[in-house]
Amino acid sequence: MTRINLQQRHWLTALGIILGIVFTIGLLGLPVQAAPLTSATELLALRQTSAQPSLPDAPIASPSHFVARAVDQVGPAVVRIDTERTVVRPAPDPFGSDPLFRRFFGEGGFPQMPGEGLLRGLGSGFIVDHSGIVLTNAHVVSGADTVTVTLKDGRSFEGEVRGADEVSDLAVVKIKGAGGDLPVAPLGNSDQVEVGDWAIAVGNPVGLDNTVTLGIISTLHRSSAQVGIPDKRLDFIQTDAAINPGNSGGPLLNDLGQVIGINTAIRAGAQGIGFAIPVDKAKSLKDRLARGEKIDHPYLGVQMATLTPQIAKDNNRNPNSPLQIPEVTGVLVVSVLPNTPAASAGLRLGDVIVEVDGQAVTNAGELQTIVDNSRVGQQLQIKVKRGNQTQQLAVRTVELQNAA
Repeated sequence: MTRINLQQRHWLTALGIILGIVFTIGLLGLPVQAAPLTSATELLALRQTSAQPSLPDAPIASPSHFVARAVDQVGPAVVRIDTERTVVRPAPDPFGSDPLFRRFFGEGGFPQMPGEGLLRGLGSGFIVDHSGIVLTNAHVVSGADTVTVTLKDGRSFEGEVRGADEVSDLAVVKIKGAGGDLPVAPLGNSDQVEVGDWAIAVGNPVGLDNTVTLGIISTLHRSSAQVGIPDKRLDFIQTDAAINPGNSGGPLLNDLGQVIGINTAIRAGAQGIGFAIPVDKAKSLKDRLARGEKIDHPYLGVQMATLTPQIAKDNNRNPNSPLQIPEVTGVLVVSVLPNTPAASAGLRLGDVIVEVDGQAVTNAGELQTIVDNSRVGQQLQIKVKRGNQTQQLAVRTVELQNAA
């Protein structure tokens, strides 16, 4: 048995202490250095550094925060619009469907006076001027005898309908007696909107005030005919943000909290399909409506569809097709309404409009835009393809509502 002298015992004791320190450092989760720690100060500093968790310089913003910011910015300017109008209801039949009473009292034995009743409506709007100018839908305030505008902060004011245009479904209401310190919703640019952009709808659906829904822009330039309201002259923004009755007239916002549209319609029997009037259309008409001006809408009197050579070829190959169509790009005349400028000018079913005033047209939307930008009573030179011939026709527009 080997005898350990005193010097060796001291050396083994020191080695055990060093190994114990290393083992303790490992248990604490501290990095073990290749070079030995030279002092207790270094060990303390190392333990303090490791014990402090690293913190980011600033909190990371959640992607959903843009919705809250947008609503904070615009929400106070979104209003509830309540309307009332008096309607005359026919008098109830005192006999109902009972033939015995009719035989006994005779027809018209008890003449009844028709009754009156109040028809109440609800919609939304938003303030666009500190003086109290509110944009909304024409159908929200159409025929109203009284209009009440309620702000998010609970204040209510009488509203005056300054102007309404049924064709574009836009109206301007003036808040009376509110002063000049009202909140205003910033207007964006609907021409810059792209499919897939965020869409935030704010309004009072089914009477639930200050409701916010989120979605995206589903598509652009959806025609009023496709939406199911052919009496309008609009290309809608389509969104899947939930829009319900009562949302009409409220703003559709982008992710910056700017108004890009006015919520106006839903598709019956569908979910996740709503429509908004582009805000650029509203900006072009709001000042005129605020002054009470009538908005003219030039009218030709044709129903039309976009035509391409391939569509024409497919039609012409069909043995059951009622007519042969020129195989060109343009606007096909599907129907000519009687007693209209188009009928008077000699336009026919099957004609293909290819130019208006020397400007080529390749789809129905372009033709509609040209007509909308003309003046009521203006004569338009229209070039059409009719069979193998080209014809030049002069059509003088009239006012749409007068024609209707």
